[in-house]
Amino acid sequence: MTVRVVTDSTSYLPPEDLATLGISVVPLSVTLGGVTEDEREIDAGAFYERMRDTGEFPASSQPPVAAIVEALEAPVAAGDEVVAVLLSSKMSGTFETALMARDQVLERHPGAVIEIVDSRSNSMEEGFAVLAAARAAAAGAPASDVAAAARHTTARTRWLFTPLTLEYLRMGGRIGNATALLGTLLRISPILTVVDGVTAPFRQVRTHHRALETIADQVAADFASHGFVDAVVHHVLAPDEGEALAAMIETRSGHRPRIQELGPVIAAHVGPGALGVVYETRDELHKDTGEQ
Repeated sequence: MTVRVVTDSTSYLPPEDLATLGISVVPLSVTLGGVTEDEREIDAGAFYERMRDTGEFPASSQPPVAAIVEALEAPVAAGDEVVAVLLSSKMSGTFETALMARDQVLERHPGAVIEIVDSRSNSMEEGFAVLAAARAAAAGAPASDVAAAARHTTARTRWLFTPLTLEYLRMGGRIGNATALLGTLLRISPILTVVDGVTAPFRQVRTHHRALETIADQVAADFASHGFVDAVVHHVLAPDEGEALAAMIETRSGHRPRIQELGPVIAAHVGPGALGVVYETRDELHKDTGEQ
């Protein structure tokens, strides 16, 4: 019996990983200016230009329950077990919808084995949990062990990112107009992270460059004290800057991250020019603060 791994589009896994490990993806969608699109099919440049022109903040939508039912039922019908590793339940209704979808599939297929895992994050922090699950499945582990591999990974990853401008945090209601104005005047660059399934502040520094240096320093410190497994630099329409951050991290740590662009469901909240890194360590991290 094979275990099939399912995720959603906000894990932003590279196509080659999806293909090699046989991971299925259920997409989230984004609505802007009355137009709803699968986030995987959106042209990023045109998308942010529409945001600027309209002044609208896009609405993201979880996959419909029927889409998740289909993703879970197809492998079950073939006699396989399923593990779905999904976007944080505190960021989206996708996880709860997946629980409903699982119940519908189990009504038709009593005895089927379906595990639904809350990644407690998004982007490649979710992605690393998905990859851990898929590799365990490829090694022949049962669904319970595949799900455990994903959950164990979430305690050994960190997601640090910083926007180029505070404007998109303001548009999305994450900060008020006055805070955005004051932060811009003072050249404040927040460094954000994900703790317990929600976005949280990590550091607050002056200038975007200093934020990137602080991120690179933290990555190097975590690798030195907790060991290195993998790392991915995320960017929003800033591939050259992403390469520069990867080089900065490599200089400090001896490990060069891969580069992966963020999709609009997550990236809309930080906007073009945002940069960050997700990384996995050998040992468990203390994710609530930057202290070791």
